[in-house]
Amino acid sequence: MGAQQQVADAFAALYGTAPEGIWSAPGRVNLIGEHTDYNDGFVMPFALPHTAVAAASRRTDGILRLHSADVEGGVTELRPDDLVPGTDRAWTAYPAGVVWALREAGHPVTGADIHLASAVPVGAGLSSSAALEVVVALALNDLYGLGLQRWQLARLCQRAENVYVGAPTGIMDQTASACCEEGHALFLDTRDLSQRQIPFDLAAEGMRLLVVDTRVKHSHSEGEYGKRRAGCETGAALLGVDALRDVPYADLDAALARIDDEEVRRLVRHVVTEDERVERVVSLLESGDTRAIGPVLVEGHASLRDDFRISCPELDLAVDSALAAGALGARMTGGGFGGSAIVLAEAADVETITKAVEEAFAAASFTAPRVFEAVPAAGARRLG
Repeated sequence: MGAQQQVADAFAALYGTAPEGIWSAPGRVNLIGEHTDYNDGFVMPFALPHTAVAAASRRTDGILRLHSADVEGGVTELRPDDLVPGTDRAWTAYPAGVVWALREAGHPVTGADIHLASAVPVGAGLSSSAALEVVVALALNDLYGLGLQRWQLARLCQRAENVYVGAPTGIMDQTASACCEEGHALFLDTRDLSQRQIPFDLAAEGMRLLVVDTRVKHSHSEGEYGKRRAGCETGAALLGVDALRDVPYADLDAALARIDDEEVRRLVRHVVTEDERVERVVSLLESGDTRAIGPVLVEGHASLRDDFRISCPELDLAVDSALAAGALGARMTGGGFGGSAIVLAEAADVETITKAVEEAFAAASFTAPRVFEAVPAAGARRLG
């Protein structure tokens, strides 16, 4: 039985009637462009085949009922009128936050019955929370005929996560889940939300992109992410710009010389160089020189490790052991402090590299990683 039918059947068992529709939204991998999104910079994610699926129906009685196949417990019943940011510390904060954000924006969402099931690994830096938010937003957009564009749904989902959940994330994850296309990476300017779909079909060129889930959990709403964001804002203020995106790469040394605080200097250096790396990867992909992005990924990891300081021993080991085994490039991906690394490899080398990473983790007495191939997949869509 497929996920679509399983979710439909579970909805009917929970709520006593068939759902009005079924939707899916994917997790994402970020190819390059880390911690640039809240600095008005450039990012380049693509959607994973792993999705959150929602079955949903409207309610007109001011009741919101939520259930997840992935969390112990029964149906949670809430009232949209009573939703208040910061009051929910459970998984329900993500879908409830979307309802809150839609209503705050003036959209007449009077309630819903929702059942969710997700195959996006939680805590792996692959945007499991954004997938939950986007699938609920898309379902409610369709059910209530709100007519919102994908980028608008992403904005509302970001507001739900920032304000309702309390995690200071940028716009990338929700936009990737809502807007990515199969076989492409999404070149996104997070300032004006302009998008370009960049063909990214590694299999056709004899390559693969592996995800190494270190199984080290992270949480964006914990303090270290917020500290990095605040430090970036301090750097922009010191340099007299609206955001670090406005510091030209060619002027970076001069800009850094104006900052006395070593920590802020490191944060600024990462963001400005990372934006330049995104533009370099776009140029290489568009010119057909895909293998040449490998060293750029390695540069990105070094910057996240040494300047932004959000790597961890497991991520560093995943990257180093993959490169030693012949990978074309590798870096940590996602918010940091755990989560996943990505590895660009020749197809013929995948087995060797996977074995090398697994053996390195075993030798270090780390929890065994989960390694899987990432294939650029479709963004959020209605299934039935």
